Parts: sequence; structure tokens; C-alpha cells
Amino acid sequence: MTTRLTVLATGGTIAGIAGSAIANDYTAGEISIDEYLEKVGVLGLGAELSGRQIANIDSADMGPEVWNLLHPAIAEALADADCDGVIVTHGTDTLEETAFLLDLTLPATKPVVVVGAMRPADAVGYDGLRNFANAVRVAGDPQASGRGVMVVMGDRVFAARDVRKVRTRGTEAFRGFPRESIGLVTPSTLEWFGAPWRGNTDAAFPWSDDLPQVAIIYIHAAICADDVARQVDADTRGIVVAGVGEGNMPERVRREIVRLAANGTPVVRASRADEGLVDREPEDEANRFVAARALNPQKARILLQLLLAGGETNPAAIQRAFDGR
Repeated sequence: MTTRLTVLATGGTIAGIAGSAIANDYTAGEISIDEYLEKVGVLGLGAELSGRQIANIDSADMGPEVWNLLHPAIAEALADADCDGVIVTHGTDTLEETAFLLDLTLPATKPVVVVGAMRPADAVGYDGLRNFANAVRVAGDPQASGRGVMVVMGDRVFAARDVRKVRTRGTEAFRGFPRESIGLVTPSTLEWFGAPWRGNTDAAFPWSDDLPQVAIIYIHAAICADDVARQVDADTRGIVVAGVGEGNMPERVRREIVRLAANGTPVVRASRADEGLVDREPEDEANRFVAARALNPQKARILLQLLLAGGETNPAAIQRAFDGR
């Protein structure tokens, strides 16, 4: 039986054009989904692909405007009995945030795979076609269901909660933490490293088309309390601290963050380190702080936004949600 996959395109480098096979600069999101599916149609991927253009942007511009179109389109595809899985083409710069947001707000009944490329479509060594072919292999595999949203890049399959972009160049630009990849894939082979962990579960959070404003405070040498104040205004509903080490910050900044937390603004301590695991400290309870555990600042922000959108502001309850990711 032929596998039927829905491809939802948002642009990015995978649909980018440089105008030269060796140019350094390029424009993201130049190729339409119809053009792209015509290009991959000659590869003999063994799946019936139908496409829809959600957006055609550089993923640096990704945000609620596109998410609010993308999420219902995926939900509609998953509810279609004739659809076996969904592939989302996406730029790499914010790919991990979109994947994590979708993972938290979609059921795990059918595979959802997010895929991108590090080189534009007319570049020497374009990786987009291979990544896309790999994504088709993953999305069409019966064992892919129950694993939540996945990311396919560089012949590896990553879970959305683990994946992060770690390099600005080269095709091996993504890594997973705390788990590395969950599978290895080529256009003709797929090896999983474990059984599905979610099963056919419902979404962890309902979709919100109006995510609350959460600021990320990036800690650096010589930062002062005034730097924090400039990033927090009356519309700020929550704060993620991208701390040094295990979510640490200077005492002068800590005092200001504690004041904000005492006034009811939820605060999550994350780490700016690439492989930063942040555990709770003895002072966290008194400070009303939450430890991000293995989530990096940008993913901690997504989870906190969803919690706040559901009305949750209690630090203990927020900590339980982070502990469960």
C-alpha cells in the first residue's frame, strides 16, 4: 500500500536560492512547495506526496503568525484518514523551537517530521534533497508513530525536545541533548535506537494562538540590574534566565530577578551552555525560581509560554512540568 504524506512548507534554506553554485549569500524561501515536489518527484521515494505552502520565509522571521497557520494545518492532516504522516520543511535557525512547540501541542498518533537544509538548493553539495528523502523514509515508517515530533537532519533522527542547532556551517549542524539522535536514516534504510516512548498519546497542552510574552535574560560578564529592567515591561508575563554555568547569575542581577519573582512573575533558570543541565538549588524555593533541567533557554521559553497560556503561575506546578519534559 502506498504511503501518503502531507508536506507543509514554511521556507528556509531548504527552499533557498543563491544564484550561484559557490556563492556564500543566498535568499531563503524562494522555491514553492509545488516546485519542490516536482524536483523530488524524480527520486522514486515510494510515497504519495501532497503539498501546501504555509509560508515561504527565512526562519529568523518565524513566530506566532506562521505557527497559527501551521499548527491547524498539521492537525487537519493528522485527522485525515488518508494521511499517514506529515513533513514540515523549515529553516534551521529556529527549527528547534517550532519542533518543540509542535511536540507539546500535537498528539503522537501519526509521525510529524520537521526537516531543513544547511545549503541552498542551487549550491554545490545541496543537502536538502537527501534530508527530505530521509524525512520521507521516517514519516512513512510504521514505527515512527508514538515518538512525538521528530527532526531529520544529516542522516540522523532527533526528538524535538532534544534537538538543537550547534553549528552555523556544514551539514552536521544539529545535535541532541540530553539524548543524542534517536535513529539513523538514509533514503533506503532506517534504524531506531529504541521503542516509541509516547504511544498514541494526546497533546500535552492545548494550542494557544496568543502566547504570553516571556523574556529571555542572557547573563554575561558585567551585566547589571538595569540591563534586566530594560528587557522587562508591563506586558512581560514570565522570565527565562539564560544563566552562566548551571543557570547562575551575578548577585546584583539575582536580587532584581528575585524581586520580579516575588511580585508574581514566573522565573525559570536555564543555562547558556550548549549542554547545560540545570538542577534545583536550595535557594530556588525561597526565590520562587524554576530549574529548566535539560531544556535550553529558547525551549524553556516555549514551555513557560504554554503553561502561562493555560493560567499556570505557581512555581511548584511549573517545576513539575519542567521535570516531566
